[in-house]
Amino acid sequence: MAIKEGGFDLGIVGLGYVGLPLGLQFARSGCRVLGLDVDEEKVKVLEAGKSYIRHIPTEVVAEQVKSGRLVATADFSKVRDCDAVVICVPTPLNKNREPDLSYILKTGKAIAPYLRATSWGRAKLVVLESTTYPGTTDTELRKVLEKGSGLKAGKDFHLAFSPEREDPGNSQSRVADVPKVVGGLTPECLARAKELYGKAVKTLVPVSSPRAAEATKLLENIFRSVNIALVNELKVIYGAMGIDVWEVIEAAKTKPFGFMAFYPGPGLGGHCIPIDPFYLTWKAREYGLPTRFIELAGEINTAMPERVVGKVVEALNEAGKPVKGARVLMLGLAYKPGLDDERESPSYVLMAKLEALGAKVEYHDPYVPMIRRTREHEKYAGRRSVPVESECDVILISTDHPEFREMDFSKRTVPLVDTRNCVKEGRRPALYFRA
Repeated sequence: MAIKEGGFDLGIVGLGYVGLPLGLQFARSGCRVLGLDVDEEKVKVLEAGKSYIRHIPTEVVAEQVKSGRLVATADFSKVRDCDAVVICVPTPLNKNREPDLSYILKTGKAIAPYLRATSWGRAKLVVLESTTYPGTTDTELRKVLEKGSGLKAGKDFHLAFSPEREDPGNSQSRVADVPKVVGGLTPECLARAKELYGKAVKTLVPVSSPRAAEATKLLENIFRSVNIALVNELKVIYGAMGIDVWEVIEAAKTKPFGFMAFYPGPGLGGHCIPIDPFYLTWKAREYGLPTRFIELAGEINTAMPERVVGKVVEALNEAGKPVKGARVLMLGLAYKPGLDDERESPSYVLMAKLEALGAKVEYHDPYVPMIRRTREHEKYAGRRSVPVESECDVILISTDHPEFREMDFSKRTVPLVDTRNCVKEGRRPALYFRA
């Protein structure tokens, strides 16, 4: 059925690292997209045809805004003009490591009054993309939508879950090419969701229910968390044996079957891996079931910053400096190389632990010139990146940005602690430590 003039093929709630790329892909595919966000500053930037995410070029945004295929607003009443609504909002953990669904539920309440059939006679489709535990879509979200609209899911409007698979910073990863898992509340809901995503994504992977789709996303991220924990543990064990874990990984990944390379680091970062596995841990308690692998992986990964701090103290000792009062220059605040995204970055944990020991920590990051306000590390908001040549007593590489891989540290007289195997031989200072 054709969309009425002035209507939108879909509205996307949440214009961050997931919602904006998704909206741009639908717009490139010829759809009319309404981008909705409570952050009016984001809306203003998009209305001006500009990008606020580093790896998304401004010209890409400008093209779709100028064409009229991407329209940004903070007015949620415009949902009434959308054929479908896709929810891409954060799902953090609270201080007790329990799922925080407040962003999803607030969004549900905001859009519920506008879920009646479109003016061109179509029942609306609502799709949740935010990572969560199995059952969120067909219980918590469904309840909010039905209560706020007076409608029945699966009858008066369609409901589905389709997990995001965004890989920020990976130039080879394109929304259109990444297979899309989709689970609908009913067969009709699934059909509508497939119809929607089929406009912008080449390969669809239908599953039996929203719960199966929710569980799929958790499996993907738990797989990564457990394997990262494994190599982090092996790094410690092999290090004690005088074996270079990086050399071992490079050798092992030459095996053409049965092995996938994961790499150790200073801790987990980003919005997915440090958080998503614990959504299943929390839900499993409802069934009286343990999640030993997930919890053990979490313990190992969250212990890594402490080991890095220990290595910094060791490096300072070698240079004849106490950690109290030492000037630490940390290279990298973003959680991933080449990105300006510092959500859940282990760099914050390293800063806090070193400062608790009396060190003075400054950071240099070419992608994060100033620390933005975050939920977990508000006290660092406004701190600015300093020049990489700044005087210090020790250098700590926490993110392997491409620029750092090209730097020559051989002339630096202070020790360097490298958590990412970033600096190759010939470019290392005399006092070089891998953590």
